[in-house]
Amino acid sequence: MNKPLKQMHLAVLFPVNHMTVWRDPRAGSQVEFASYSHLARTAERGRFDTFLLADFPRLVEHRGEVSDVGVAGQLDQITVLSALASVTDRIGLAATVNATFNEPFDVARRLATLDHLSGGRCGWNVVTTPDAWTGENFRRGGYLAHADRYVRAAEFVDVARTLWGGWGPHGATRFHHEGPHFRVGGRFTVPTSPQLYPLTIQAGDSEQGREFAAATAEMVYSRRLGLAGQAFYADVKRRAARHGRAPEHVKIMPGVSFVLGDTEEDARANAEAGQREAVSPKLAIWYLERTWGRDLSAYDPDGPLPDVDPDPEAAPPEWPGLADAVVRSRRVEKWRALAAEQHLCIRELVMKLTAGRPFIGTPARVAEQMNDYVQSDGADGFVVVPRFAPGGLDEFVDRVVPELQDRGVFRTEYTERTLRGHFGLPAPTVHRRGALR
Repeated sequence: MNKPLKQMHLAVLFPVNHMTVWRDPRAGSQVEFASYSHLARTAERGRFDTFLLADFPRLVEHRGEVSDVGVAGQLDQITVLSALASVTDRIGLAATVNATFNEPFDVARRLATLDHLSGGRCGWNVVTTPDAWTGENFRRGGYLAHADRYVRAAEFVDVARTLWGGWGPHGATRFHHEGPHFRVGGRFTVPTSPQLYPLTIQAGDSEQGREFAAATAEMVYSRRLGLAGQAFYADVKRRAARHGRAPEHVKIMPGVSFVLGDTEEDARANAEAGQREAVSPKLAIWYLERTWGRDLSAYDPDGPLPDVDPDPEAAPPEWPGLADAVVRSRRVEKWRALAAEQHLCIRELVMKLTAGRPFIGTPARVAEQMNDYVQSDGADGFVVVPRFAPGGLDEFVDRVVPELQDRGVFRTEYTERTLRGHFGLPAPTVHRRGALR
């Protein structure tokens, strides 16, 4: 007997990172509501599961100044998603909210409100950060050790779920929580929302991150494809079972981009042109300066890599992951070897390093590639990241989604009204320990 085809799940991420081509003439403003509404409504037209907003609590900086390679600003996500609830009907609306610098009561109230306003379409991407540079915006600095970030996040989710479950048939009941990071008590102010708990999303890849995802998340935003993606998929599903959860209730969804063409050759040419447009000469130098810790503006982006070593004393606070001089030196050695082997100039190297692994080809070929990953248990679906907004998803919805539907692996109409329903997840039960049952 043939194995039934797995159904694919799709999310779209509003593009906000430094590789976003906001300079593209097709791009709109990254802070105007029209950009958000167009992308969300396009995804809904394509019957996507959810629209996801990423969050960076501090603007991109370089050598102490705000860098113009990033976006010009970021709006409050839950406010934007609440507005989107009025112009969409079915698609999920997921916010990235940091569990390191926020407080459970405030976050729980705002997310429960969004779940009410949207009719049960709210999602919460739980993220953490231990770095003092981001913490400056919250007057916290480096108060939290790296090893404690997921400990706090797990307790944060515990408290939030206690609050969401704290409304009985006769109104708000009293709650009390006392733990290593939070001591709170009182009564929650928002009645039980349509989903009870917003769909929980997680994106960690470390040992702690995988355990947190397996115990807590219903959707995991992964960075892995291919064999590494299959290994990650199997690992997180095994961990979920160990936590007493049904593995199929944890959806693994790698972030992907796409480049289409009428032929395979056209698609490859479009991919190369798009990457060259994304990596401007200025961005190429900026990308290297983060690792070198030096001013490299005198170097030609179309020339060889710098012949100087990274500054061992440089530890830019805005790039906490690059503070270790040994790590930076090893990275430079690896890049030099790659550039020498493939005869790459600075800009070509950065293009290669930042290209990711997009699906490239005709619409039929891209649909085939995506479906192969899902059917081979490398993913349950994908978080599609368009190269620009608001129109960057239109081509995918118009040309790739019909191919997926023709293969019988993606919905042609919504059958559920809540975000948890789109993912085929059961309604959660009230609990006091954080892990879903």
